[in-house]
Amino acid sequence: MKKEKRYRWKVVGIFFAFMLLHQTDKLLIGPLKGPISEEFGITNTQFGLIISGALIVSTILYPIWGYLYDRYARAKLLALASLIWGATTWLSAIVKSYIPFVATRASTGIDDSSYPGLYSLIADYFSPNERSKVYGILQVSQPIGYLVGMVLALMLAPVIGWRTIFYITGSLGIVLAITIYFKVKEVPRGQSEPEFEGMDEIGQFHFSWEAAKEVFKKKTMWFILLQGFAGVFPWNVITYFFFDYLAKERGYDEMSVLTTMAPIILILAGGYFVGGALGDWLFKRTLKGRVIVSSLGVIMGAIFLSLALNSPIESRMTFFIFMAIAALFMPFSSPNVISTVYDVTPPEVRSTAQSVEYFIENGGAALAPLLAGIIADASSMHNAILYISIIAWGLSFLFYFGAMFFIDGDISSLRDKMAKRALDEKARQAA
Repeated sequence: MKKEKRYRWKVVGIFFAFMLLHQTDKLLIGPLKGPISEEFGITNTQFGLIISGALIVSTILYPIWGYLYDRYARAKLLALASLIWGATTWLSAIVKSYIPFVATRASTGIDDSSYPGLYSLIADYFSPNERSKVYGILQVSQPIGYLVGMVLALMLAPVIGWRTIFYITGSLGIVLAITIYFKVKEVPRGQSEPEFEGMDEIGQFHFSWEAAKEVFKKKTMWFILLQGFAGVFPWNVITYFFFDYLAKERGYDEMSVLTTMAPIILILAGGYFVGGALGDWLFKRTLKGRVIVSSLGVIMGAIFLSLALNSPIESRMTFFIFMAIAALFMPFSSPNVISTVYDVTPPEVRSTAQSVEYFIENGGAALAPLLAGIIADASSMHNAILYISIIAWGLSFLFYFGAMFFIDGDISSLRDKMAKRALDEKARQAA
């Protein structure tokens, strides 16, 4: 048992490295906006199209990846995704003009839709009461990856060039592909469900279209999908436009950007773990716990981001304090949403369920950079970031509030289904 527990944390460590380096590669494009836009001679709108291309590709492929993950070995598919990441990043470093760069960056979206398999595999290593915390740990890699990308973009890219940075991160993707293929084991779907605790065999749960359809009849999922569409708008606008906003509209030089954003991103990283741990803690006391924590995150994030953006340009300390507080709350919902999806869906269709959720999310994500670019060109990056974020998070709060009316019944329904399966499996083994 101790060996199994140690191994599952080894898997978490490998996946953390995968997510950290993958996010570094994926999010580099934001901090590199300046030199890339200068080399190709493009506008904010054209740069937004570069981002939207990858998001559109990943959106289209989410349901396909989800289906494959529920049908076949998730670990091997994750290794394939990592290999694709490395290859497509190399391609984007090779091309020399704008249109081919749009196309090759779009191809990097193929592997961006690979995370549902990772999260569903982790769900089979950890029980429901501790999943948000584990997801929070894994998602710490996302802002840290952004920070690493920022350091590479601001300090290394001017020396070796932005293309060389892409060659480096692409190569790391290939290394991770080999590591995942040989070091991560597939485990039975559903083995960590509490109803199967102590059972040596739990049977095999197989994907079925009927089970997948049942998931989307749950009202909790309706509200989760709606908030997913709205909730990603701020993240994508901030990720891809905030550095340029600091430089061009608040007058920050490269070192000021780094010294301001590095601690804010570290606080953001901590927010994933704090939000996940708080969600697990409250979930043990009420089934609404994770949704409550998610609601707190979006409303507090909206308030303090608004205060930060509207602070006087010369008051850099005020801006920093408000941004730091916003950064703590902004990620609260992320680990809890993943756990909530798994709290109401059976093991054999979890990758599909989350893929559809991400499909809806990316519908918003694909529109966000292009919309922000249009608003920024017509008005300012300040207005693009502020208005999109406040409206989107306000809608997310309303959708979370709606989910609270149905979450108890949907979770209880799944637990009843798992209990029946456990009894049927025990009867089968006894026979």
